[in-house]
Parts: sequence; C-alpha cells; structure tokens
Amino acid sequence: MIVNVATEASDTQAQNKLLLLELLDKGIFVLIMNKRNIILFFIAVTVFFAGCKVGEKKTNAVKQKEISSKLVQKNQLLAVSYFYDALKEQNIENFDKASELFQRCLALDPNNDVAMYELARIYSLKNDFKSSLPLIEKAASINSKNKWYQIFLADVCLKNEKYSDAIRIYTKLIKDEPNNIDYYDNLASVYIYQGKLNDAIGIYDQLEGKVGVTEEVCAQKQKIYLYLKKPDKAAEEIKKLILLNPDESRYYSMLAELYISNNMPQKALEAYQKVLEIEPENPYIHVSLADFYRKQGDTTKSFTELKLGFQNPKLDIDTKIQILLTYYSFTDIYTKLKDEAFTLGKIMLEAHPTEPKAHAIYADFLARQERFNEARNEFRISFQLDSGKYLVMEQLLRLDAQLEDYLSLSNDSKKAIDLFSNQPMVYLFNGVANYQLKNYDQAVKSLSEGVKWVVDDTLTLSDFYIYLGDAYNQLKNYPSSDDAYDKALKLRPDNAYVLNNYSYYLSLRDEKLDEAEKMAKRANELNPNSFSNQDTYGWVLYKLGKLHDAQNLIRSALENGGNNDAIILEHYGDILYKLGETTEALEYWQKAKKAGKGSDLLEKKIIDKKLYE
Repeated sequence: MIVNVATEASDTQAQNKLLLLELLDKGIFVLIMNKRNIILFFIAVTVFFAGCKVGEKKTNAVKQKEISSKLVQKNQLLAVSYFYDALKEQNIENFDKASELFQRCLALDPNNDVAMYELARIYSLKNDFKSSLPLIEKAASINSKNKWYQIFLADVCLKNEKYSDAIRIYTKLIKDEPNNIDYYDNLASVYIYQGKLNDAIGIYDQLEGKVGVTEEVCAQKQKIYLYLKKPDKAAEEIKKLILLNPDESRYYSMLAELYISNNMPQKALEAYQKVLEIEPENPYIHVSLADFYRKQGDTTKSFTELKLGFQNPKLDIDTKIQILLTYYSFTDIYTKLKDEAFTLGKIMLEAHPTEPKAHAIYADFLARQERFNEARNEFRISFQLDSGKYLVMEQLLRLDAQLEDYLSLSNDSKKAIDLFSNQPMVYLFNGVANYQLKNYDQAVKSLSEGVKWVVDDTLTLSDFYIYLGDAYNQLKNYPSSDDAYDKALKLRPDNAYVLNNYSYYLSLRDEKLDEAEKMAKRANELNPNSFSNQDTYGWVLYKLGKLHDAQNLIRSALENGGNNDAIILEHYGDILYKLGETTEALEYWQKAKKAGKGSDLLEKKIIDKKLYE
C-alpha cells in the first residue's frame, strides 16, 4: 500500500496512515475477503490502538512531530526504492520507465542530485536537450564539486547553443585541473562552434604548451587555418611535425597535398621528391605523383608514374583496380586511354600473378574490346585461383555462350551447378548447352531444376520457359512444349522469338492455325524486316490456304536476306507449285538443295517434280 503524504491534510488522516504503516512494520497482515473480515480488521486495529494508548502521556504536539518524522522517513525509503528501480530500468535501456521512476523519486526527494543527473542523461539520449538542461543545472548547483556534473552540463549547454555558459564551465574545469587535456580540446571545440576560430587556436596553443607538439592538435589547427584561408600557417603546422620527425615521409605527403589543394605546385613537387628521397620504395608515392602531373596537364609523366606504381607489388591490388576503373568509361572513346588501360593491366598481372582480382579486371577490359577468347582465358584463371566467386563463373559461362563453344559451356556449367546450386543462371546455361548439343533430355532436366530457383525475375523465368518449350518440341512432347511457350508469353507477351517459334511449330503440326496466324503476325509487326519472321508468317498463311499473301511474305523474306536459306527457298517452291507455277517451283527446290539441308521430302520433290507434304 503506497501512502501519498503530499495530499494528506488532516492530522487524523496522517495518524491513521502512520499507524497503518506501523502495523505493516510489525508484521500484522490483514486479508480482506468479505464484510466479516473487514469488521475483524477494524477490531484488530482498535485493540492495537487501545494498547498503544495505555501508558501514553505525550502531548498532541509531540505526537504530531513524531508522526511527521516517521512519514518523512517513509518518503525517503520510498524515494530510494524508486531510484534503484529506475537504475535497473535504465541499465536495460527501458528509458521511458526509468524516466517515470526518476520523476517519482524526485517528487518525494526534490534535492536528489543523482536522480536529476540520471534523468537529464536520459533526456539527452533522446535528444531532448531543453528538458535536460534545467535538471543538470540544478544537480550541478546542489553538488558543485562533482566534475562529471560540470562536464555534462557544459555539453548540454553546447547542445542548447549556450556557448558562453559552456566556455565558463570548461574554463573553470581547466583552472581546477590544468593537466586534463580533454578540457582544452572541449573548450576549443566550443569556440569553433561559436565561430571564434582564433580563440580556438589560442586554446590549442595552450594545450601544446602542456603536452608538446602532437599530430592531433596540429591537424585541428591546420583545418582552422585552411578555413581562414591561411595555407602558409596551415603548412607551418605540418612543418612542426616534420621538425620533430624528419624521416616520416607521411608528413611530406600531407604537406604536398596541402600545397596542391592551394595551387602551389612547385612546393608540392618538392615535398613529393622529399618522400622519394626518404622512402624510394614507397608504394603510393608514384600514384600521388601521377595525380600531380595529371592535374598539371603532363599526361606523359603522369602515365610514367602510374606504370612505376603498378610495377610495385607493395601497392595493394584494390588501389590498382580502382585506378583501372577510372579508365573504364573512356576506353571505348579514346584509343590512347584504351592502350594505357591494357598496358597497366598487363603490368598488374606481372606484379600479382596469383591475384584473382587482377585477372578478372583484365578480363573485363578484354571482353569490352570483344577479345572474347582472351577474356575467357583470364576469367578461367581467376576462377581457378578463387573458385568461390560466382560472378566470375557467370562471366565465364557467358563467354562460352558468346563463342558458341557449347561443349565448354556444358562442362563449365556442370561445375558451376556443383558449386552454386542455388543460382538459376548456371542451370539455364547448362540447359542451353545441352540443347545445342542435342542432349534434349538433359536440357529439360537442367531447365526444370533451375526454374525452381528463379525468384522475382520475370526475364530469367521467361528464358527458362522458352528453352523448355524448344527442348520439349525436339522431344516431340508437344503438350509440354506448348505449356512452356504459353507460360513464357504470359510473362512477356511481345517476345518475338517465342511468337515466331511457337507459331511455326504449330504450323508444322497443322494445329491451332488461327492462333498461330495471330502470333506470327505479331512477331512480324515487332520485327518487320526479319526474314525468319516473314517466312514463318508466310508459311502459316500457306497452311491456311492464303497462298497469294503467303507468296508475298516469303518473297519479302528472300529479298531481306533469306535467299541462301534452304527452308525458305523450299517454302517458296511449295507455294509456287500450289499456285500452278510448277517449273518455277522446281527451280526453287533445286536452289534449296544447293543452299543446304531442306526438309526430308526435298529430294523426293525434285526427283518426282511433285509437291509432297
């Protein structure tokens, strides 16, 4: 039972509260279950009060004082309880509950500076600096000797843009602890926030007087001087470091970069030359010099320095690759840059022959120049050095396909399936390879397995169904072929390849010719100058008996490049025969025979001078 003493007005009520607490302290517990138990409770309390009155001879004033004292003690105990519960919630980062408990603690114990401090910290964590400020101010006034309160107060003042207060606090802290370097750094930061940069430099000078010249302080002063457009003063800060450690080449590099950014090229070059003098094997100096000469417009010297850098095995591979990538966008436009990129790539391979990244990036450049065989060899070497890189394997497979080396594509994709069994593309490449090698059963097997791994990729899923349709058609499993083509078209309704092949295969089977006509027409609309599409559309019309339309389309196919295609020549001969032009039909059948392999009936047509279907 919690007693809210702040709301009790009468002495009698206070007495009752105190006596009830005394009952609880003495271990008297009452279980209230019904009216009868309530009566028993009051009897017990009456008996207890009567016993207490026996022998008492104190005045009402003394009694009231005792009651008030005991209530204060109870409040203090309750406040402590709230405080420790709040700390527990704070430790598990339940900040809302901790805030509530700290507030309850302060309601009972308004001068608890620790509770104020912790509550202020919670507000700061929530970026509520306005609520944090009055709490930490009061805590710091109650316990002015606590330096942590002062440090936190200064930080909260800074967050509330009360710069003068923050400066006053840090100045006092420095006076109390002149050897605490953090105070100087914090005070300088406040001056920087306030825009008083010269005052900040003054504080850093005081700090240097305490700890000597340090890289951290010099760096801060250097930034300020550069902001103030005083590059010479900034350079002096780096020179102070050089005086302390004249053999540290890094400081000369810093000095050179400062001179470059402030348009002092001659001084920058002198600093870089000093780096070479101190550390001739420095792997990065040549990259810096290359950049320096490039900015000066001397591309010849710049490239010479790059070559020297790339020859150094100590220059890490990632830096070299990053430099090569800067060439990537320009090699197709500028021949000189293309040649430079290949030169640097070769030098890199000589410096890092066992680095898979070196072979992979060089292969990329080769592929961009359509040097596919060389690119494939480099990707193969890269993959042999590190077989865990899927993207390298995919590039290798793409080049197998580009080169139409289907035996290599079959072997490489089989290895890829073993290594990357959850990557759909390796199954697709294996399916394509086996289709081209006329291993149609294996093609269907690979494609059927790979399609299960496709997620949220309409284009790839469509490709799987296209090749499944082709493979099933070769196996004469026409229902499965048609189903695959239907799925492909559902995903990509205007895929001219599927529309053309699907309609042609239907025409060969004399099935769904009306649908075949629609698909062939659409394919021809999408690619109106494709002799293959024109031939398919014409052949479907031929099957539908629309001979003159068929003749016009296949004549266009011959004119658009199909005049060396045996199938198209044979088709035109068949149409001519149906139109009664038998002599011309025979001529086209004979042309088809010379052009290559026509249908299985072509030879019989020529011998018998008669159309067979």
